[in-house]
Formats: sequence, C-alpha cells, structure tokens
Amino acid sequence: MQAKINQIVPGGQGIATLDDGKKAFIWGDLPGELVEFEITKNKRSYCEGIATNIIEAAPERIEPKDACYLATSPWQIVNYETELALKSQIVRDCFTQCHLTIDVLPTITDGNDFHYRNKMEYSLYWDNDQNKIFLAFHQRGTHRKIPITQSSIERPEIFAAAQKIVDQLNAEHAEARKYQSIMARCDQAGRVSIALFENGKSHPVMDTLEDSLLGKQYSYSPNGFFQINLPVYELALKQIAENIHTQKVLDLYSGVGSIGLSVARDKDLTLVEVNGAAYEEMQNNAAGTKANCVLAKSEDVTDYIAPDCTVILDPPRAGCDAKLIEKLLEIQPEKIVYMSCNPITQARDAAMLTEKYVLSAAQPYNFFPRTPHIENIVVFSKK
Repeated sequence: MQAKINQIVPGGQGIATLDDGKKAFIWGDLPGELVEFEITKNKRSYCEGIATNIIEAAPERIEPKDACYLATSPWQIVNYETELALKSQIVRDCFTQCHLTIDVLPTITDGNDFHYRNKMEYSLYWDNDQNKIFLAFHQRGTHRKIPITQSSIERPEIFAAAQKIVDQLNAEHAEARKYQSIMARCDQAGRVSIALFENGKSHPVMDTLEDSLLGKQYSYSPNGFFQINLPVYELALKQIAENIHTQKVLDLYSGVGSIGLSVARDKDLTLVEVNGAAYEEMQNNAAGTKANCVLAKSEDVTDYIAPDCTVILDPPRAGCDAKLIEKLLEIQPEKIVYMSCNPITQARDAAMLTEKYVLSAAQPYNFFPRTPHIENIVVFSKK
C-alpha cells in the first residue's frame, strides 16, 4: 500500500490517513514522505506497518548506519539536528493536546548519537545454512529474529564481549535453541559485566558495576534500575539540582536513588521505591548518608509530602498515580520537579497540577539518540 506521511507521533511512527479514512502508523518514514508499506497489524480503525519503499524522500533522510536499525534505533534514517527538533515538537504536541501552552526548549544532547548505550540484551539466531549462532534482535512488530554482525547503538565493549561468547559457543558446536539471550552492561570505564541466559535455568548472578554521577559513587546490578546513557543523565541531574532550594527533599519512584542522592544527599532526604531489588541497591548507595529509604508505593506514603519540601517525581511510563496527584494538590509542596520518559502521561499529570502550580518551560533530553524515546523535565512552582 502507499501512504503520504503527515507527521511523527509520540510513539515514533509516521502517521498517514489512507483513502478509506483509516489511520496508518508506519515505521521507517519521515513527515512529508510518500512511501509503500507492508501492513504488520490491521484493525478496524487503524493499521500498523513498516515502510518498504520510499517513493518521495524527505530532505532530512539519511542512510541508516545499521542493517538492524528498525529493531534497535528506528530514527537512524533522519539527520541528528532534525531528530532533536522532532523530539521538542513531540513534547510540545503532547502538552498542547492537554490544553497546556508551554515553552519547549531545544532538546539537550551531549552530541554523542552512537555507541552510547551501556546495556544491551541480545537474542541468539541459528543459521541453518552455516550451522552457526549469530547475535540477533527481534524484528520490530514481529517475533522473528534477525541475525546481526554490527550494531552501533551500544558501547563497542558490549558488542565485542557478546560476540566473544557467540564465538565460543560456535567453537563448541552449541545450538541456539538451548539459550535465551545474552545480557551485557558496562560502566563508563568500559568494564563489562555479561551473562549467558540458558532456557530452563536460573539466571546467573552478574558482577556488580560502579559509576560516578556528579561526583557521587553508585553501585548497581547490570540488569537492574540504572540509566543507560550516563553523560546525558548527568546533564539532567544538574538541572534538577538547580531547582532544589528547600532543606526537605522527597524523591518518589526513586529506583536505586541516583537522582535524590546525586542532588540532595546533604539535605533532609527521603527516598521511596517499591521494587525490592532496587530498594536494596538504594540502601547500599545511601550508606553513610542520613537519607531515609522507604520500601513502598509512592502513592501510599503521601504523609512524607510537606509544604516546605521539594518533591522529585520520576515515575514509570504510566505516570503518577491519581491519589498522589490529589495529595500534591492538597498539601502543595514548595516545588515539584518532574522527570518523565513519557511526555504523554507527564502532560496529563501536569494539566491537573497547574490548578495550584505554575509550569516552567519543558526541557527535553536525548537520553536515547536515534530512537523516538524522550526524557523530559518540567518544574512546578507554587502559585
């Protein structure tokens, strides 16, 4: 089928209206392009697909670096300046849809758009013709695996370590079906922690890694809660730190504590996390500080919210629980700093909070270059 792409939606696909009025969400295209696409999912009111032929290309289109780009980083097809502009525009569109007028600043980047991920999980693919195992990713929108010999999103140390395991498996004439995946993560110094996961067996314990954020040292499990792009994460942490002017700080949805402990460890800090494994790592990272670590759902410990505190929010993609938003509006802490990986739910929550708060300009960060994922920070000051 053919389609003319109107715009990019927050999920990262191009959207087009077909002749019958049905909406098509298509990967591998850019605004303004005329494309042929293959349907991967067909519903009554919409369909999803992948562009197979670019009939009229946008001037911003570039050649992707990896053959597997759609699986890992589907925005390898657009020049980097346009990617940054698209992300700011998507944030603006999300807030506009919630009837909020907000200034959106240019997306912040460290300029490193490849080889930035410090974590990757690879599937394994068996090639019947060569009788060999290859590293693989799942083709977007399907359960099919595609073998890879190159991937440019993760740190080179990770790919090399995973390939070494595959080479060893092939030397032993192993079969791919015996294994689930290879998980690898490295610290900023390039030290790799890696594990081969076998089907039907418990996952091996991986070596703990350590990294520094704003001069503070953190330990973390390679398959746990920790950011995958630490240089850009530090840039976001600096913005959060600049907006903390109270002695009391409440860090909700705090994971291993890397936000609160980086920006407010010398203050009256409370960290709240519901995941048991992340909570244990948070306790380790908080050792030697006066931080109060709480194992609970953030919406269940609203007694910690106070008028004279700063609240840091970094919820999952679903956004904040309605009960928490209601409590924030009731108690009205001095300031709320809200970082989100999903500007759609962030804008929804912001629309409620603006009843009692003034909303700052939105500041997107490019934690995940060459992908449609966006991290965004907004600050709420009490009216």
